[in-house]
Order: sequence, then C-alpha cells, then structure tokens
Amino acid sequence: MTWFTATSRMLLLIIVSASVGALYGYPQEAVILVLFGISGFSFYQIRRVQLWLQTPEKMPPDAYGAWGDILSRMYFLQRGSLEAQAQLQDTVEYLQDSFAAMRDGVVMVDANGCIKWLNRSLEPLLGLRSPEDTGQPLTNLVRAPEFNRYFLAMDYSTPLQYLAIGGDKPLYLRVEVTPFGKAERLLFVRDVSSAVLMEKMRREFVANVSHELRTPLTVISGYLGTLLMETKAFPERYVKALTQMGQQAARMESSLKDLLWLSRIESEQYNTAHGTIDVRGLFHELRDDLVESHPNSVLVLEISTDETICGDYRQLYSAVSNLAINAIKYSPEGNPVTLSWTLQGDDLCMQVRDRGLGIDSSHIPRLTERFYRVDDSRNSATGGTGLGLAIVKHVAAANDGQLKIESKLGEGSTFTLIFPARG
Repeated sequence: MTWFTATSRMLLLIIVSASVGALYGYPQEAVILVLFGISGFSFYQIRRVQLWLQTPEKMPPDAYGAWGDILSRMYFLQRGSLEAQAQLQDTVEYLQDSFAAMRDGVVMVDANGCIKWLNRSLEPLLGLRSPEDTGQPLTNLVRAPEFNRYFLAMDYSTPLQYLAIGGDKPLYLRVEVTPFGKAERLLFVRDVSSAVLMEKMRREFVANVSHELRTPLTVISGYLGTLLMETKAFPERYVKALTQMGQQAARMESSLKDLLWLSRIESEQYNTAHGTIDVRGLFHELRDDLVESHPNSVLVLEISTDETICGDYRQLYSAVSNLAINAIKYSPEGNPVTLSWTLQGDDLCMQVRDRGLGIDSSHIPRLTERFYRVDDSRNSATGGTGLGLAIVKHVAAANDGQLKIESKLGEGSTFTLIFPARG
C-alpha cells in the first residue's frame, strides 16, 4: 500500500466519522474518537515492531496496510544486512586463520596503537601473549627503542631490521607495517637471524680470504716484476708468458684491494668517521688528481649549491673517483665527463654523467652486484674488477645516501648519489 492510499483512507475515515457524528450532533467528538483510535493502532504497531527488532532472526509480525509494507521492507533490509555481516565475519575469520597459520608474526593494531589481534607466531618474537595483551598499547609491551621509534614515526616506506634483546642467541627481527582502514595498521614480524648471521659469515670469510691471499700474491707480483726487469735474459716466449702473468697478478691485486675495501665498509665493526664534507672542495681535488692520471680526459664541474653533507670524506672521494674513472674509461677520447652537485627539493644530488657507450636497461638492476660484468671483454680491456659499483652502493648507504643509475645505449650514463639535505 502506498503512502497516498493510506493517507486517503485515513482522511476518508475522518470524513465519514464527522458525517455520522453530525447526524447525532457530535461531529467533533466523533473525529476525536477516530483520531484516538488511529493513534492507538499506530502505537500498537510500533510496540510490535520494537519487540520484533529485539529478535530480528524471527519473521516480522503480520500487519495490514502501510505497516505491513514497512515491516516487509525492514525485514528484507535487515536480512540483507545480516547476510553481509555474516560474509564479512567469515572473511575476517578466514584472514585470521590464514595469519594464524603463518610462520611470521602478525599483529593488528587500531588507530590508537592498541593491539586488536595477534597470531601465535608473534609471541616468541615480541614477547606478547594472546589474548591477555589484546587492547594494550603495543609500544608499552615492546621495549625495543628502535621498534618504538619506527612504529611511532609513521613512515613505513622501508622495513625495519633490528637486534632484539633477550635470549642466549642474537635475534634479528624484520618488521614491515601496512596501514589499512581508519589509521589501523598490520605488522608483519619475521625472524631473519639466520640470514643476518650467514651474511656476516660471508663478509668475514671474504675479508679473511682476501687478507690471506694478499701476502702470497704480493710475493708473486714482486718476483714477476723482478723477472720482467731482466727480459733480455729469457727467450721471447717466456717474456710473453711472464708479462701476462704480471698483468693477471696486478688485476688480482686490484680485486683483492677492492674486496678488502668493500668488506671494511660493510663490516658492522667499522665505525664511519662522519664529518662535514665540502663537496665543492672534493670535486676540485678529484679534478686535479684526474688531470694528472688521465691527461687526455675532459672533466667538467657543475656546482650550483654550497650545501655540505655529513659523512666520511675518504669513502665518498673513493666512490666519486670510481664513478668518474669508469666514465672516462667507457667514453670515447675527448668526450666530456660531467660532475654536478645540485639541490633538488629535499635532496642533494651528486651526479657523474658521460656520453659514452651506455648500458642496456636489462643490466641496470644487477650493476651493483659483486663481480657482475656487462661485457667480459670490455672489462678485461679496461682492467675492471666488477666491484666498483658495489663499493659505490655501499659507500652511499654508509653515508645515508642511495645510488641511482640511468643509462641508454649509445647516449651515455648518469650515476647519481642522492643524500638528504641538512635541515
């Protein structure tokens, strides 16, 4: 029944009651009596709806006219809402079951940082208990300062890795945070102790082997150098062999030197001597050195800011020198190599640009891997060790920066060291 029909019937009832009352001389009393009846019926229907809403799983009460239509619509809307709620609850339970089965720790927190749910795998990692700690602020229960600073900073663009305190063995945790909903957060916590310890063993192994090889290699190179000074005393076929041996020994010495330098940068025991670096002075010093070692090179300086950075001068000089020498080696003679120092927004950018051969885009993601070579023959010709860009990458990281590589075949390459501006 439509609203218009129900209203028309009510008006008709009032008119009829007024007419009947007028026959007996009481029209007003008859209308008032009918209005009371209509009000009483409405209150009765409201009471029935109220009782039904307390038990919505039951069918709605039978009603006539507009009230029947209202109850029918309420029933269908409520049933749809209950079905949607059940589906959402099933989804939530499915997700919780999935997270509970994960080996990684998972914890959900609300907008205030209080724990809503956590799985069993998280308990030994962060020392939490379920369900006892539900509703408690996460930062009150986790005592690690690194974790609390990361969690409260609200910058989750990069994961956190830190050494957790407690237990007989060192426990390294990796934390990733994903915001969702209304300022709620989902934390994934993983035990990466095995990977960290394996990486530490690898670094120590490389450093130890490099040290052990350095002494015998120095002796071999020394004797080869002595023999090559007396080439007239040997047949020509021996001179060629000795020369090649000397070249390979020198190349191995260069590789060992780079390995030792890389191990020193990576080492957790290596304390970087951070200080204020005048990049303008560093560029001028580098240009003077390259003019002597590479007299045919053309080095252009573009310095548009006098901003300084905080870091290790020796490391940074080594990294920029490495990039500049590579740019010179892989550029045709006479082509300029540009060193620039600019302020771009909140970043300070140190760039080394060349107009050389360029690098295919498929190689760029792997350029900073140890011993990775774009072209073995080209590296052999230039004496490269395959460690230069790995060193540059780690120097950037050790000085709070990052390395960005852009290149196109036939157009040259741009290597950019990006550092945060000092506010």
